[in-house]
Amino acid sequence: MRYPLEPDHEDMHRLAQDVLDRAIAFVDRLAEHPASLAGVPEGEIRSLQRRLLQPPPEEPEKLAGILDRVEEASLAAVETAGPSYLAYIPGGGLFASALADFYARATNRYVGMSATAPGLVALEWSIVRWLADIVGMPAQGGGVLFSGGSIANFAAVVAARERLGEAIADGTVYLTEEAHQSVGKAVRLAGLPQGALRVVPCAKDLRMDVGALADMVAQDRQAGRRPFLVVAAAGTTNTGVIDPLPAVADVAEREGLWFHVDAAYGGFFLLTKRGRAALRGIEQADSVTLDPHKSLFAPYGTGALVVRDLEALRAAHAVSGHYLQDLGEQEVPDFADLGPELTRELRGLRIWLPLHLYGVAAFRDALDEKLDLAQHAYLRLAAEPALELPWSPTLSIVALRVRAADPNTADALTRAVLERVNAGRRVFLSSTVVEGRFTLRLAILAHRSHQGRVDEAVDAIIAAARTVTEG
Repeated sequence: MRYPLEPDHEDMHRLAQDVLDRAIAFVDRLAEHPASLAGVPEGEIRSLQRRLLQPPPEEPEKLAGILDRVEEASLAAVETAGPSYLAYIPGGGLFASALADFYARATNRYVGMSATAPGLVALEWSIVRWLADIVGMPAQGGGVLFSGGSIANFAAVVAARERLGEAIADGTVYLTEEAHQSVGKAVRLAGLPQGALRVVPCAKDLRMDVGALADMVAQDRQAGRRPFLVVAAAGTTNTGVIDPLPAVADVAEREGLWFHVDAAYGGFFLLTKRGRAALRGIEQADSVTLDPHKSLFAPYGTGALVVRDLEALRAAHAVSGHYLQDLGEQEVPDFADLGPELTRELRGLRIWLPLHLYGVAAFRDALDEKLDLAQHAYLRLAAEPALELPWSPTLSIVALRVRAADPNTADALTRAVLERVNAGRRVFLSSTVVEGRFTLRLAILAHRSHQGRVDEAVDAIIAAARTVTEG
């Protein structure tokens, strides 16, 4: 009897080869893909969606036709994997990581508990320990890989919340308005009221005002509240700014606060000499969020949390069940005890394989290149009279505006520049609001983005700025 869900050797080889050929062809053409959906008629998008919203058929289809539809859907998207993606925080997606994921899913091992796949859990734990070592965590530290920075920040808030005990309503958390939105969301999901969030003012350089932090903590204590957590940014999404980590750490230690650093974007710059200098003080944190799918170029869905004391993470997340009684303890920790997931995929292979295949030095060189490119773009843009660059890049994000005497006019002209650049569909940029002002961002991080494409983006920005200001 033949079971259609169990293809034989020849069928598996044919299916895999067809998909692999499509994937390689797609990656080969990344540099030529349109950068965004700008200019694509809305009717065309809706028509595509209607076709793809159809339910699956009762009888089998040919793989070629199925892949045609998948490819059409993949092309009708912002090109996040190519060299033109200079918006938000790029995540390139290493091809070697895709191969690692294919193998991980084909073997389909359960890695929530160490006893079920001790070798693979040890492999993933080696990556976690490497991450902890990069940050400067002690031997009793560790962590876990998550689907991204949002869940990592959530797990950190939950671990910090343990200091409050059962009564949590009077706890307070401190961050700046430059903090990532996932932190505020994590506080809410952790059961704390909206009033628990305290927004600390920033100095003119957009970094946390540590004096204001200390004053706010003291005022909250006097009012009967219980401060328990401060969150500093190590590379904000808006401009890449790093909060004054050593000074924040001093306040946290003096006041007995859990010190969390959201380094989802900036953390892996620790691999570089300049990054280590800029991120000094991160080693004093109780917990640090890192996103390998950002500055380690892994596929989306790869985040990490590392902590100073692994027992603090376990105390906040570990539970037991009789159905797990057959699984004995291992030398390597159970990931299910360190986060919200019991069932989880093998995430470590998509990081482990490229690091072993290419070596750490290749990643260090790539990150140094991004720092160089950001400085290069900044100097070129700063030399253009039509543009204003309020802050020099700390890492690899360049923030800019069109220069105009009236702020409202400047905002409108900056928006016009963004629309003109993105309409060309050669590069894709994004905007934000900083200090109430419309601000354009050039985020240089994708591993496939090199000087040629960055110069093309800079040329497009300068040309658009001259057009909107002279017209």
